[in-house]
Amino acid sequence: MSIDDPSAPPGPPRCGSAAAQGDQNRAPARACWITAPGQAEIREAPLSAPGPGQALVRALHGAVSRGTESLVFRGLVPPAEHARMRAPFQEGEFPGPVKYGYCSVGVVEDGPSDWRGREVFCLHPHQTRYVVPVAALHPLPPGLPASRAVLAPNLETAINGLWDAPPRMGDRVAVVGAGVVGLMAAWLAARVPGCAVQVVDLLPEREAMARALGADFALPGQAMRDADLVVHASGTGQGLATALALAGFEATVLELSWFGANPVSVPLGEAFHSRRLTLRSSQVGQVATAQRARWSHDRRMALALALLADHPVLDALTDACVPFEGLPKALAGLSERPGGPPCLRVRYD
Repeated sequence: MSIDDPSAPPGPPRCGSAAAQGDQNRAPARACWITAPGQAEIREAPLSAPGPGQALVRALHGAVSRGTESLVFRGLVPPAEHARMRAPFQEGEFPGPVKYGYCSVGVVEDGPSDWRGREVFCLHPHQTRYVVPVAALHPLPPGLPASRAVLAPNLETAINGLWDAPPRMGDRVAVVGAGVVGLMAAWLAARVPGCAVQVVDLLPEREAMARALGADFALPGQAMRDADLVVHASGTGQGLATALALAGFEATVLELSWFGANPVSVPLGEAFHSRRLTLRSSQVGQVATAQRARWSHDRRMALALALLADHPVLDALTDACVPFEGLPKALAGLSERPGGPPCLRVRYD
């Protein structure tokens, strides 16, 4: 059974002659491509031997969340955002064919001796094996399982958002949208002393996870009002309207959703002005203004990985998984059906 066969069990890097290692490195990998809006397929991906300063990584786990990747799958990236929305190591162009994705956790099979055998995180599209510069790799800290490390991009987004609009001690914080980014933001806010955090979502099945992460839960009609900070992460105009309605006098509504090309109606009439609300955007592509002078993207990612290491309660977010070969069908299902798991883990066997 070839190491490129996804049905092969994971194992340590193979040993052998330099020629055998070179043959292995040049064997094609497999990658998931969005061929057209609403369509995806698995294709072979050429694989060369790693050069100086490069590493060959075998993927162990990946993840798909319902936000950006669903919009990419449906071809809803606005033309004006094509350049800014490129993922690291993306191939092709929007709307397709395009090889997209930004979450891969794997093990280094070949490259510099001090990297071989290490489990790493990489912002890379969905692919079984790939060669990248070692500068693009983030070693997993001790105690962090590879399957939990797939939450790092979403946690990084939540960290950046709460840097943009930080909760203060004792604040009442509402988080509208119990997707993985919203739940990560709620988990972080609930760790601020004295903060009362409530997750608001249409799906009552998300309550158990919200409470496990230290937050209260409510359906929209039962949510607490007069929040000091409202984090919106539902990705819907209806959710944004709910977020604005929950904000107290001179509160901030932090917008973490990205709507792509979808038009959104924002209710800025009613009491928006009389309550002197602030609607604040946040986007993970830039380090938040308050931290930018001292923090790099690498330092922020290292923080996200470190925060994940000691909290097994977060494993419940990655329970739903799909084998890599089933990813095209899973992407279509996530795009078509509401509800379901907030995060879909991709398993490479």
